Amino acid sequence: MSVGETPITVVGNLTDDPELRFTPQGVAMARFTIASTPRTYDKASGQWRDGTALFLRATAWREMATNVAESLTKGMRVVVQGRLVQHNWKTEQGENRSMVGLDVDEVGPSLRFATAKVTKVTKAQRNGAAPAARQADPWSTDAPAPVPASTGGWGGAPASGTEEPPF
Repeated sequence: MSVGETPITVVGNLTDDPELRFTPQGVAMARFTIASTPRTYDKASGQWRDGTALFLRATAWREMATNVAESLTKGMRVVVQGRLVQHNWKTEQGENRSMVGLDVDEVGPSLRFATAKVTKVTKAQRNGAAPAARQADPWSTDAPAPVPASTGGWGGAPASGTEEPPF
């Protein structure tokens, strides 16, 4: 993060599925909008009241953009950390316009009201290899292929007769 940037963490719901696009140079970008609505408890009525919703347009880049597009869908509650950025432009009529957006550094599903199963993306997958390459990664969240004891078990450790990692 650079000096003068405005870091922010937003918790809210996606208003639509993330939109995956590519720049003319082939860089992936995913845009999505987060709706964050504050809630306050009214002691007099004994009820929760919704405040005014904040709608924030967010942009994720490169590998994260692809992961966002494949993982998140409309309505999901997410936790997004990033930097506020202001975009300025002129309309065709010469009017100045501006918009505040969020450049995403980290994003994930909120586990407050849901569960999630995380699947690690391997280096081979990031480089466009077939899903079969996933089987060779003992740290992937998919069940690894059994390793014959004659190969030394996990990562070359001495074979112990089990398929469990040595820790």
